[in-house]
Amino acid sequence: MKALVVLALLAATPAMAANGPAPEELVTLKPAAGLEVVNQNCGGCHSLDYVRMNAPFLNADVWKAEVTKMRNAFGAQLTDADAAAIQKYLTDNYGPPAS
Repeated sequence: MKALVVLALLAATPAMAANGPAPEELVTLKPAAGLEVVNQNCGGCHSLDYVRMNAPFLNADVWKAEVTKMRNAFGAQLTDADAAAIQKYLTDNYGPPAS
């Protein structure tokens, strides 16, 4: 019985992926310079909800470390220019408020 459940889940996974995320899974970030680069590069691997969830905790240095981690540890294929644009977008739009 367990094998049938596993097989059914495995068979359903490609069909679910082909249909894209459910509407409640779509995340819209703040419109600003760099958003397109974030959508193209970050949203392809993980939900952009991570940006909003972590924003209260991350300043410019930590956002830079996160972008570096995505490149070095997880293999994100980012050019230096895209990495800089992503870091700037995240810092400017999801960093701590200016003092």
